[in-house]
Formats: sequence, C-alpha cells, structure tokens
Amino acid sequence: MSAPAVTGLLADTGSPPIPEAKAWLQRYDGAHGPAIDLSQAAPAYAPPPLLMQALAAAAADPATASYGPIRGESVLREAYAAELSAVYGAAIPAESAVVASGCNQAFVMAMMALAVAGDEVVLPAPWYFNHKMALDILGLRAVPLPCRPEAGFVPSVEAAAALLTPRTRAIVLVTPNNPTGAVYPPEVVAAFSGLAAERGLWLVLDETYRDFLPAPGQRPHGLFAAAGGVPAHVVQLYSFSKAFALPGYRLGAVAGPSAFMEPFGKVLDTVQICAPRIGQIAVGRTMAVLAGWREDNRAMIAARGQAFRHVMAQAQEWRIGSVGAYFAYVAPPPALGPADDVCRRLAEQAGVLALPGRYFGPGQEGWLRIAFANAAAERLEELPGRLRLLSR
Repeated sequence: MSAPAVTGLLADTGSPPIPEAKAWLQRYDGAHGPAIDLSQAAPAYAPPPLLMQALAAAAADPATASYGPIRGESVLREAYAAELSAVYGAAIPAESAVVASGCNQAFVMAMMALAVAGDEVVLPAPWYFNHKMALDILGLRAVPLPCRPEAGFVPSVEAAAALLTPRTRAIVLVTPNNPTGAVYPPEVVAAFSGLAAERGLWLVLDETYRDFLPAPGQRPHGLFAAAGGVPAHVVQLYSFSKAFALPGYRLGAVAGPSAFMEPFGKVLDTVQICAPRIGQIAVGRTMAVLAGWREDNRAMIAARGQAFRHVMAQAQEWRIGSVGAYFAYVAPPPALGPADDVCRRLAEQAGVLALPGRYFGPGQEGWLRIAFANAAAERLEELPGRLRLLSR
C-alpha cells in the first residue's frame, strides 16, 4: 500500500536554500583561517544589556506563559506606532499596526488575506526566496518583474504596468532590497503606489531593513505623510529581528488600513493566535530608549558597506552590481565558471560562504549575494586574498 502524497503545491515549492549552502562550508578545512559566513542576514552582535534584562524580566512573569492579544501586546503596538509616526512624518495610531511571529510569517499571512489561489502577485526579481516559496505554497503565481543591473536593481514602474492582468492582486516591493541591497528612491516607491491605487491593487511594502539605510534619519518614502496615515491600498511589513538583534524571538509587524486589519485579524487568530509574548513586552518597554544603540548599529553596518566597497576594489575582476543596507550583489569573473559553482568552491576551498544567484529567481545565475553586514571590517579585508584562491 502506497503512502498518501504530499500536496502538489508543496511538492512544487523549492526547498529552503540556506541548509544546502551551509553544507558547502562544512567541507572547508580551515587552511586559510576561520570561515567567513556571509550567507544569512543575521545580526553578528548580541542584543543590548537593557533589552536582555527586559527579556529576562518578561520571561520571569508567569502571565507571559498564557495567550496574549491576537493583534499584539499594547505596549509594543503603541511603541511601534509612535516610531512609525516619527520615521514617516504621519500620525499613525496603534490600531493601524499588529504584531506577527516574524516578518516571514507576516508576508505569508498578508498574502492569505489579500489573494486567493490562482491570483497573480508581481514580485521584483531577483527576489527573496522565502517570498517566492510563500506564493507557491498558497497557489499564487509570482510574476517576475526583472530589475536590471544597469538601473542599480531598482524596479521600473513602467515595466510593472506592462505585467498587470485581470488576475493581478498585488505588487510587492522590498526596500532596502534583499538580495541586492538596493534602496528604492522615494519617488520610485511613490510611483508604484500610484500605479497600485490607479489599478485597484495592493502594494505590499516589505521594509525589513529600514533601520539600516545608509544615511542617518533618512525617510524611506513619503506615502504615509501624504496620506496622513497608512494609505488605503498599502500594507507595510517590518521585522524587529535585525534592528534589535533577536531573530530567535520571532517578532515582525504589519501596518495597514482599517479595511485590511479586520479580515487580517482572522488570519492572525488562525495562524498564530498571538506572537511570542516575552519579546513583544521587552521590545515594547525598551524601544524608545534604545534609539541611540540602534543608530550606532546602523552606522556600523554602513561603515561595513563602505569597507566592502574598498576591499572589493582590490578584486577588480569581480563586479559589484549593488551595495545597500545589508547586502551586496556581486558578479564573479566569467573565467571562474558558473556563479553557482563559484559559490560552492569559494566555501569549500576558501572558507567564504555567499549565496548563489539561482536562489533568487530567474536570470540570476551570474550573481552572488554577500551579506557584508555579518562581518567586521577586519574580516572583510581578508576577502580579496580568499577570492584569489579560486584563480589558482
């Protein structure tokens, strides 16, 4: 008797790529120094002591072991709404924001609320692989919007308009971008918002890396200020993981208009019931007073981006397509062969782990994603010598 088959949608969905890449690095023998893992966007520093104390205090409270509010702890929603209002120059109430168990889950739940199987979602390519996986699992068709290296991997609103069909339900933007690091100019975000509003579509704006914009105090876009709040067609996603260095606590946020929040609450209750409470309470209590610590980290990551540009100038045959808030998108010399093979050999022979472009969608086979934010400047200085090992 044969076993029942896994659902066709899951069978046709790609596997998580990070474990495959990590396996390459395990074959490195350490001959050229400690491994340099530039594969995954994870903070390489610990949360600040104040936040650690708040986490411990919240964990010691027996009440946090019980269910919490479906839409999130009021202390975090209010703190996050206040930050949104300050960053975007608009009065955004706590009712416009809810807490999710990480930004990946926030994206899945948003798509569940906005579209049904068979609908289309425009997704800039290269894309974040978990976004594509989520759409595949839900039976939604990801429509690639090619982002050109000559345009700094910033998507074109004219190209997006040409892809729209009666089945299109949403356009997704990720800025600062994963995997390219590209920061979309405010006028580009505004143009996409105008297109979505004109065509009656949702604009899903993933701003996971907003805290790491290169310039201090930089306003990512003017959508909220222009609308006096979250526009009626916009859903914004955010992650606390990178800014507060606690990805293991799984905290993300969704901001949206009231017409979205009511049905979205049903998805929240069904999928997560409530996000983990300990992290919510701790971050909510410390968010305002950690502004200086977060700014120091932003400046540090920006400095690492500059250091990456500097050291890569010594590897002139390697071409930088884009460097942004957390990532660089780099093309290896054609003489080294396919980028996928270059990534594998770089890990196995030189102890440097990047991710091959094939993880990020069609037409990306010539690129590598490098999470430079994971390495201190002195480790980045080792890159040119390690890259040269492949030419031997």
